[in-house]
Order: sequence, then structure tokens, then C-alpha cells
Amino acid sequence: MTSSTPVQDLATQWKSACRLYPIYFELAREFAIDVQACPDLEAGIDTPGKEAVEQANHWLEQMDERVQVHQLRQFLQTNALVNPESLLHLLGHFLTKPAKNATVRDKVDFLLVQYFSQLAPAGLGDDDVDLAYVAQTLEPILSQVDLKAPVWLNALDRILESARRCRSLDELLHGGILEQGRKAKTQAGELFYLPVALVAFTRFGYLMRRVFFRLMLGDLNIILDGLTELEEKGIETIDCRRAQFSAQEPILRLRMICQSWKVMFQAEYSSGQPLRMLVDLRASVEGALGKGKAPETAAKVGAVPAQPLGKSQPAVKTQLKQTAAAKAPASSRAATAAATSAGNAATTAKPATAKAPAPSKPLSNTSTATSKPPQGKAKAATAHAEDVPEFEVSGTPGWEADVESDSGSKS
Repeated sequence: MTSSTPVQDLATQWKSACRLYPIYFELAREFAIDVQACPDLEAGIDTPGKEAVEQANHWLEQMDERVQVHQLRQFLQTNALVNPESLLHLLGHFLTKPAKNATVRDKVDFLLVQYFSQLAPAGLGDDDVDLAYVAQTLEPILSQVDLKAPVWLNALDRILESARRCRSLDELLHGGILEQGRKAKTQAGELFYLPVALVAFTRFGYLMRRVFFRLMLGDLNIILDGLTELEEKGIETIDCRRAQFSAQEPILRLRMICQSWKVMFQAEYSSGQPLRMLVDLRASVEGALGKGKAPETAAKVGAVPAQPLGKSQPAVKTQLKQTAAAKAPASSRAATAAATSAGNAATTAKPATAKAPAPSKPLSNTSTATSKPPQGKAKAATAHAEDVPEFEVSGTPGWEADVESDSGSKS
């Protein structure tokens, strides 16, 4: 904002800042971002002066610089403050920025997909998600859109088709498909913000989420089937070092963990380390069945030497349990607790434990943004920031039945 900003624009800017402030303040509190509260926004004054509006805009700019894309993704999928209306406020904020770097682009991309996902009805089929349907849903932010798409947007459909041909999560993560999606956004440049391009990328991101979900649940069902087959052969433990577990991991415990993951994936899920653990766990089970590659040595796969579960890779297991506890709803947390309880009963190795983060406290006039998280949590968050792939997945209705019908019911 400059000194030449028309006075009549101040009221609009202040109204927008007041809407965004509770969201950003809660973001700062949740991720322990060291930022001072904005006194005028905190007080919620009705008729601010020019200086107050400038300070409010400066405060928001500070937060935009400090909030990373992965933090915004996590927050938008798990916090009660977030609803379609708040997503619209955030979209309006980012889309009206005069300068848009790659971080702003990624935030806009995720916000659009998240907004569409929240409004998409249960049972919506992939074929129903065409440009016209997405454009209609996005009208509150984009108004009416000319759907004559430029030829270069056809690349998104080709990437989607490649993703749909994947038979496992491993193929999707390591087949170069996600890199193609990132490349398409990068090469779009400023054209990314064409209304028809925003519609196309929203459709692309939403359908890619569905591919993620189908493959994740499919992998889980294959793992559960494999564990059943191993149990029928009288095998009680398998080598799961490549998946960050122990060299003699009890099958009963693995089954309970997979069941808790299954519930978690049906709610909200933050990609990262748990995704790789899932891929590697399937490889471990298939290796034990003789259906895949023989398990590599700990040195080859970068795992630690065989140890009891409670002593192997504690940081990774703590992150996994914190992710499950913090992001899943009550039913998911109950499933995770059941998995831990069953695992304790099934093995004498004491598993690593991590308490779920405390529920978010309501906003008050006293800033809590400067509070520091536990050291372990801070380190996990730093590592996690480097691991988050392009397509974050969150609850998408209407897909569970398709996967279950293909893989069979798993209990």
C-alpha cells in the first residue's frame, strides 16, 4: 500500500484484514510463528485511520512471508476456523496481490482445490468433474469464465491419464508424474492466473487427489491381504526395516497400524514421511511373500540396524503418530489408540509413543504466537517441510466404494 492509495479503498482493505486476522493469528499460534499481534486488528476498531490500515496490511504481508505452503495446507485441512467462506477470503487476498511469486501461486492452487473439494457433493464421479462444472463452483471467486481453453492446458489431461494408469502409490510417487504436474504450473508463468487456467488447474488438482486416495487405499488393502496370507503360513514377524520399523515386526501390530492408517486416510492426510512408509511397508510384505524384490540390507536402504520397535527410528514414528493424532477426527484418533494398544499386547517391544497435540485454544486478547513448540515437534516440522509433495490430499467424498469393490472388503 502506498501514500497515494485512494481513501475510498481503505474501508475495503480494512474489512478484508479483519476477516483474515483470526485465521492468520491462529496459524501463527499453531505453528509457533514469532509475530506480534496487530493491536488495531486485535481491538477490531470500526473506523480505522490510514495508518491503522497500513499497519494491518504490513502485518498480513509479514505473515504471508513466514507461513510456508505446507503449513497453510495442513492448517486449512484440520482447523475448525476454515470453511468455504474463509477460503474465499484467503483466495481474494492472494489473487489481488500485485506481485505473485511461486509461493503465492502454490497457495492459490491449493486454496482453489480445497474450496472446490469442500463444496463437491458426495458421489461426484470423475467424469462429472469437467471444466464447466468446476467453473460453476468457482464463480464466487472467478465470476463467469470463458471456457475456451488454450492448447497448452491439454497437458494436464495427459498427466491425469498417466496417473490413472498407475497400479500402486509407488508408481505415482516415483514415475515422474508429480514432476510433470509441477512443471506444467511452472511453465504456465503468469498465464496460470488466467481464469480458464485456474479452473483447469483446480480440476487437475482435485482429480489428482482422488488418484492419491484410490492408490493409498488400494495399497493398504494389498498389505492387509498379504499379512493375512503370512499369518496363514504361520509367520508371525517380518523384516520391515525399509519401512522404518524393526527387523522382526509383529504382523498383528502391522495390521493394527494399517487399520488406523486406513481410517486416517478417509479423513484428512498430510503427505510426506507416512506416504513413503506405506510404500515401503507394501514392499516389505510382498518381499516376505516372495512376490517382490528381496528385502535389501539395512545399509542399502539407509535403515538403521535391527532394533526393538521402541528404539528404532523414534523421530519418524513420533512424527507418524503426531500426524495421525493431530489430523484425524475423533474416530481416527480412536483407531490409532486401538492400534497402539493392540501392538503393546502383541509384542514385548515397547513402541515409541507420542501424545497428540493439545486442542487449539480459542483466540484471546493475549498473543500466544510467540510460544515455542516442544523441541522434537519443531524438528519434525522442519524436516516435514522438505518432504511435502506437490499434491496434498484431503477428504474427498465418493471414492471409497470404488476401491473397496476392486480390492474386496478388508476388516
